[in-house]
Amino acid sequence: MPLAPENATWFAETFARLTDNIGQAVLGKAPTVRLALTCLLAEGHLLLEDAPGTGKTALARALAATVQGSHSRIQFTPDLLPSDITGVTMFDQQRGLWEFHRGPIFASIVLADEINRASPKTQSALLEIMGESQVTVDGTRYDASRPFMVIATQNPIEQAGTYRLPEAQLDRFLMKTSLGYPEHAAAVQVLAGSSRPDRTKALAPIIATKAVADMADLVNDNHVDDAVLDYIQRLVESTREHPDALLGVSTRGAIAMVRAARVWAAAQGRNYVLPDDVKDLADPVWTHRIVMSPDAEFHGANSASVLARALADVAAPMVRGRA
Repeated sequence: MPLAPENATWFAETFARLTDNIGQAVLGKAPTVRLALTCLLAEGHLLLEDAPGTGKTALARALAATVQGSHSRIQFTPDLLPSDITGVTMFDQQRGLWEFHRGPIFASIVLADEINRASPKTQSALLEIMGESQVTVDGTRYDASRPFMVIATQNPIEQAGTYRLPEAQLDRFLMKTSLGYPEHAAAVQVLAGSSRPDRTKALAPIIATKAVADMADLVNDNHVDDAVLDYIQRLVESTREHPDALLGVSTRGAIAMVRAARVWAAAQGRNYVLPDDVKDLADPVWTHRIVMSPDAEFHGANSASVLARALADVAAPMVRGRA
């Protein structure tokens, strides 16, 4: 059943309340907060590439507190094991039973801090749960909570002792963005509250965890016109055909755009998606999925230039709204 206009209005009002609440802890970063919320409601995962001390942990905690969900933080290090993330099955001698002890991945919002510092084997422990919302340990499947979101961070400056994320894992992140340092006025507010640096402790939940899942289900019915779907596919094909790109946007990336655009449109009170929604989300949803050829990288080209070329070359359709 298509999303009704009144439901789209309610969605937009709730989205704004959630954004404002998170904004009390993450000052001056409303655009990034909106992207993080869009990611959560599209049931995707977020990669933050940022310098230390920019509020990445605060964003994860504020998001969890706002939706009344659980939060965990995993510090990725070279000696971290996959079982440190997923959990381990142990034998209870008193009861004579094998018992599964859940790892920190079983939370609503999971912060994977400095994910690129762990070995590829440990990073791969996230692949199944990010792609299928489940973990298999010793042949037994355990479902993730709903909502479930991984917010992973990596430092763009320090590369010594790190492992580059493989393309298969990058493709599982719905979006990649950054928080950056706050503007002057917001920074002054942060300094004024330095006696109580963790503002997330004062946040009250806006909605229950189940309501987040209901919002995600509701927005799945937001209308995407065939012309918009065709536009998305033509953009994807354009990135694949660019001479500087070794790999363009994948089919998973195209699906991710449709999911994100549905949320983005509903957050603005619309029960239909416009080509402008695709343009707004193109950079955070697609840039990290484009793999450049070594020769193009050597000459200074990057994935952003490939995407910009696609947006310039592919004409956007004219789409009418829905009642």
